[in-house]
Amino acid sequence: MIGFFDIPIKQPCLDWSIFSTLGFDQSRSELSVRLERAVLVGVGLPGRPWDEADPLAELRGLAETAGSLVVGQLTQKRHGLQLGTYIGTGKVRELGELVKSCDADVILFDNDLTASQIKALEKATECKVLDRSELILDIFATRARTAESRLQVELAQLEYALPRLKRMWTHLSRVKAGIGMRGPGETQLEEDRRLVGHRIRDLREKLRVVQGRKEREVASRSTEPTISIVGYTNAGKSTLMNTLTGASVLAENRLFSTLDTRTRTWRLKDGRHVLLSDTVGFIRDLPHHLVASFKSTLEEARRARLLVHVVDASSSQAEEHIDAVETVLADVGCGEQPVLLVFNKIDQLPDISFLQALQQKHPRSVAVSAFQRIGLEHLEEAITDRLDSDLVASLLETVPANGKLLAWLRTHAKNVEEHYTEDCVRIECLLDGAALGQALRMGAIQLRPDNRLLPGIATEPVEGEADSAASLDSPANAPDEADEAD
Repeated sequence: MIGFFDIPIKQPCLDWSIFSTLGFDQSRSELSVRLERAVLVGVGLPGRPWDEADPLAELRGLAETAGSLVVGQLTQKRHGLQLGTYIGTGKVRELGELVKSCDADVILFDNDLTASQIKALEKATECKVLDRSELILDIFATRARTAESRLQVELAQLEYALPRLKRMWTHLSRVKAGIGMRGPGETQLEEDRRLVGHRIRDLREKLRVVQGRKEREVASRSTEPTISIVGYTNAGKSTLMNTLTGASVLAENRLFSTLDTRTRTWRLKDGRHVLLSDTVGFIRDLPHHLVASFKSTLEEARRARLLVHVVDASSSQAEEHIDAVETVLADVGCGEQPVLLVFNKIDQLPDISFLQALQQKHPRSVAVSAFQRIGLEHLEEAITDRLDSDLVASLLETVPANGKLLAWLRTHAKNVEEHYTEDCVRIECLLDGAALGQALRMGAIQLRPDNRLLPGIATEPVEGEADSAASLDSPANAPDEADEAD
């Protein structure tokens, strides 16, 4: 980051004018990996996911997304990391030779490094070194389009850089002084730490305002059934949203093509409308500062009635991707949300046995191909069943002139039946609690249930009507155990 990480100066999301006098090491101030020749390095440690076939596949995708040209790679499996350089001394020499032979501009590690490790590696290889978190932050900086995402990325970058500032100040004097007399390097460093700290506080305050506005915006749609699409980056979330809603959300075959939440209306076959949201993609070892910064963006997911977790079934690391997404969802407060697992890209499966193994472990999942439009009927059916699990049968009454309510019920309720008389309209329908409350606010009157309602559906009693509530205890109205499990 600031003079230490590869952050594109050209990005409008970062106002670096406050650091114009800081004088960071020029060798690390050309802050973008775009169009640079990169050597990839991965270290396999116990307990860390490691794909024997291609351990650097994900890092290669990140590098290509950032705009780098991958010219070489190096891997090593270790029982523990080398504190000074992360990799062994022999591998450091080998890495230096590889950098020179490939004429590389940057070394990209698939691991998180300390500032001292980066400094030692740069000195040994005479080449710029970035770790995994720096690379992800660089990609997010180039992808940020809205004011909100730019604030979020800048905050994550500064918070990640702040504890590492000391290692960047090679241009300052390290002269030690006596008691009460500090060297100019330390004085300058503390001054610039305060500048960065002030900027972080300003960004947090701005994001608090943004988050409050986002919460109010999402809360205003509380009566609308909302479904959020979540999943590992490049799992096909945006393609699925475009296929279901006819939207034109950017969908590319590369990592992090979407950073901002986009919401579109999806009309189900039974005539109801639901809101479908496409969220930012997750990834293994996502920098925790970035997760914290993007909490406001994920407000839609926290308020959603159902999370559709999209998984790339063609990936050999599908299970690891599921675990990574569940970890991030728990971090942002979505760990208890109802989830429907959707295995996407089944048209790209190398062997159908891969899908069979996944579905055996996750029996309530759905398999689709969003691009080829395969399995979408089963997906809609599974989503409809989940949404219907908390519906209650309601008998409402309003005046015939209340056309706004009648039109709203036709698009937000299920199994709507209207019965007209001279002075009123009675409506039988299935509604969830939030939609029922909205209908009452729009002028509907809730009546006690009668025998014309659908059997087997629990009816929410009107407050104070104990006789109608008692009738719900009959066996005919007992909920199915399977429905409760849903």
